Amino acid sequence: MPDNPSGAPTGTADEAAQDGHDCHDCHDCHDGTVDADLTAVAEAWAAAIVSNDAARIASFMTDDWAIVSESGIASRDEFLAFVASGQLTHSAMDLVSMPRVRVHGDTAVLSVRMTNTAHYGGQRFDADEWTSDVFVKQDGRWLCLLSHITAAAPESATTSTTAR
Repeated sequence: MPDNPSGAPTGTADEAAQDGHDCHDCHDCHDGTVDADLTAVAEAWAAAIVSNDAARIASFMTDDWAIVSESGIASRDEFLAFVASGQLTHSAMDLVSMPRVRVHGDTAVLSVRMTNTAHYGGQRFDADEWTSDVFVKQDGRWLCLLSHITAAAPESATTSTTAR
C-alpha cells in the first residue's frame, strides 16, 4: 500500500494480501470493529473502576497486569488490594479524547486522555492523564496487560506540541 499521510486506509485487504502484507497485524486494514470493541472495553473498565469492586476491575486485567506511573510500577495484586481495602476509590473516570487504537494480531495498544477523581487515604485527587493500555486477546476477550499513565500538560502547552 502506498504511503498515506492522512492515515486513511488505502486499498482493500485483498490488495494488501496480494502485496504480501499481513492484514491481521495492520491497523489500516481492519474495518474499525476492533477499535470500537477496545473503546467499549476501555469504557466498561472505567465504569468498573468507579464501581470500586475489585473483582469487577480484575475481570479486565491479565493475571500479570501492572501499572506504570510517576510513583513507579504497581502490580495487579497491589492495586486491587488498595481497592478491596477501601483505601483507594474512584468517583469518576472518563475518556475525554478520541482513543487511538493500534492492533498487532492478538495485541493492541489503546491510548486516550482520561480524567478521573480518586480518593486515597482520605484525600481527593483529580487527575487529567494520558493513558496507554496494552491489551491482549485471551479466550476471545481483550484483557489489559499493562497500563501507563502520564499527567496531561496544561491546555496551552498541548496546543503547540499536538499541532506538530
